[in-house]
Amino acid sequence: MTGMTGTAGEILAAHLQHQATEFLRSLRLHRESTTDAQGAEESLAAARALRRAARRIGATLHTYRPLLDTEWAASLRPELAWLSGTLAQEHAYATRLDRLLNALHRLSGPPPVPAPAVGSRSAGAGPALDAPAVGSRSAGRNGWAQPQAQGAEERGGTPRGLTVGAAKAAALLERQLTLARTRAHSTALQAFGSSRFHAVADNVAVLASEVPLRDSADDLKPLAAKAEAELAEAVTVLPLGQAGHPYNAEALLHGLAAETAPDAQDAPWLKVRSLLRLHRYAQEVLGHVPPEPRLADASHALNVHREAAAAAQAAAQAARTPRIAPATAYALGVLHADQRHEVEAARFAFQQAWQHETVGT
Repeated sequence: MTGMTGTAGEILAAHLQHQATEFLRSLRLHRESTTDAQGAEESLAAARALRRAARRIGATLHTYRPLLDTEWAASLRPELAWLSGTLAQEHAYATRLDRLLNALHRLSGPPPVPAPAVGSRSAGAGPALDAPAVGSRSAGRNGWAQPQAQGAEERGGTPRGLTVGAAKAAALLERQLTLARTRAHSTALQAFGSSRFHAVADNVAVLASEVPLRDSADDLKPLAAKAEAELAEAVTVLPLGQAGHPYNAEALLHGLAAETAPDAQDAPWLKVRSLLRLHRYAQEVLGHVPPEPRLADASHALNVHREAAAAAQAAAQAARTPRIAPATAYALGVLHADQRHEVEAARFAFQQAWQHETVGT
């Protein structure tokens, strides 16, 4: 797609037809995938490719809508957004769980040397309500430190409460997020079988052979420049001065405060991420593939920002589970704070990439 030539209409039509062809190819691969383990991986890969094509078609319809049939573009765009969002949920929950389990493993430190058993359990003592079974998948697979015998010493400077609660917190998160992922998978399967999806696929199939351009199709560059200007304007709203410090204590306090506070604080950053994606996709239509490295770095930072913010929210939600042990709640609180630190680190990385890009420009 690099170095495209022709009129604005021809370039735009070629790009949309290419993405529509990718959409249909991914759909065929998804339908032909088998039910074994390899087929499941192929199905997930095909769904991701289909989602990427849907995002690019929808973004192109948004940015270059003055060159396209208005009614057609306005009706197809929200349907592509619905499909992309539906297919993204299963992958998002899986990624979130991996991020949280890895963070817990890192935070809980190396496992202590098992202490010899001292006596028997005191009479009347029972397991915590959220304690995983011995040899559970979460604790055994990731190697979190298990609760020590009374009086045993910690290694590596890890607080005892975190060491005790990490395995239980991991088991709780795995239960909650695996359930959410299973529900998202079922929702995606239902979407694939729905009349709404078939209508979207039919429209994309038509798009692969015929693009409804307006007679007044003109230059592409002013519309791409408008997308870039909207991005630059949204960036001016961000507190880049605060993000210029690797540790932003004020933002962290907001993240630890009320439940709605992180959402309100993260919203401008999520908006910039969306506009940055529109800008990148608009540049792809012009043949600028792959994106300029600094732009890719900024995009990556905002992707990490979104993932860390969502992970922090998942940790906070798990901490609100009724009747969990204090050590579990403590581990989840530490995990939440850790992910909010990751949010701040991602903002700092974006600030560095964006400032570098601005200076270079």
